[in-house]
Amino acid sequence: MPDSDAKLIPGQLKLPASSRSLWGELGRRLGLAVLILVVTATLVYVDRSAYRDNAAPGGHGVGIVDAIYYAAITLSLTGSGDIVPVDDHARMINAFVITPLRISFVVLLIGTTLEVLAAQGRERLRIARWRKHMENHVVVIGYGTKGRSAVDTLVNNGVPKESIVIVDPSSVALGEAHAGGFAVVTGDASRREVLRRAGVERARQVIITTPRDDTTVLATLTVRQLSPEAYIVAAVREQDNVPLVRQSGADAVVTSSDAVGRLVGMSSISPPLAAVLEDLLTYGEGLEVAERELLVSEVGKAPQSLPDQVIAVLRDERVYRYFDPTVTQLARGDRLIVVRPAKELPWAPRPGTHGETLADDDDA
Repeated sequence: MPDSDAKLIPGQLKLPASSRSLWGELGRRLGLAVLILVVTATLVYVDRSAYRDNAAPGGHGVGIVDAIYYAAITLSLTGSGDIVPVDDHARMINAFVITPLRISFVVLLIGTTLEVLAAQGRERLRIARWRKHMENHVVVIGYGTKGRSAVDTLVNNGVPKESIVIVDPSSVALGEAHAGGFAVVTGDASRREVLRRAGVERARQVIITTPRDDTTVLATLTVRQLSPEAYIVAAVREQDNVPLVRQSGADAVVTSSDAVGRLVGMSSISPPLAAVLEDLLTYGEGLEVAERELLVSEVGKAPQSLPDQVIAVLRDERVYRYFDPTVTQLARGDRLIVVRPAKELPWAPRPGTHGETLADDDDA
């Protein structure tokens, strides 16, 4: 039974499985124990004429059931003495073959018990260490279609899996997240204790993608109370609920149903336009929308003159369209929102990734 299939207890924090599977190890040991039992029973049955069953009439009649019984009580060190070897060669086999098997069987049982206890202790130690060192991480509330897409986007853009924590009430969804290598917490995200287990107080960002808007509002309120500084991104189904979620503390709100509806409408009016928009939203292929830093060589230039297709400029925590007269000349500290090929091409190199001096670095 793999670790990812283990039952998740409500409110429990479960870290990604280590490279060594406890249940796989226990299964291997159980198989060895059964093998030792079968080998011992086979040796006794093949040599059954050299054994005496004191409980049977006449002292003989050792059959397959007796052989299995003798192997079981011998290996478990609970022999009753009713079946005993009587011939010299059978006693020698017991001394030099079955006795080592008996010792191996006992050591295997003891070792398995110790392994279980040690694994539980190691898991508690891993969780304590995780709680101590986890900060500036990303908490994703809801691991449905939207949550999985958000996590995939984070990972594909360089966010390490070990800095992402998934919170969801569904043990099935969390089983999938755990199998994917993420730390998971099962429970209702509107409960403080559940969010504390995910380390929301020390989180850098919180992404909320629950299936219901009322749940999103409650989760947003609770997260904001626990973490006043975290950047909260929430997804809602209905546009009417956007102001409510913002008032609850969300920094950014995405309306999923309206976005899908607009894309469907554009597909019917202008299929090529819809194809381009879908391309921009698909990671790793065609075009992508990205944020990057300004290079020293780009300071003082117009956004339209850069090799990347600049669509917006971030200045003083505000977003300006590329045609805004405020950003006709780029300045130190600006960041750019650009449209570029999803994969670097020889004729479209990625600015800032080939040792160029960044404007902020040069200023420092």
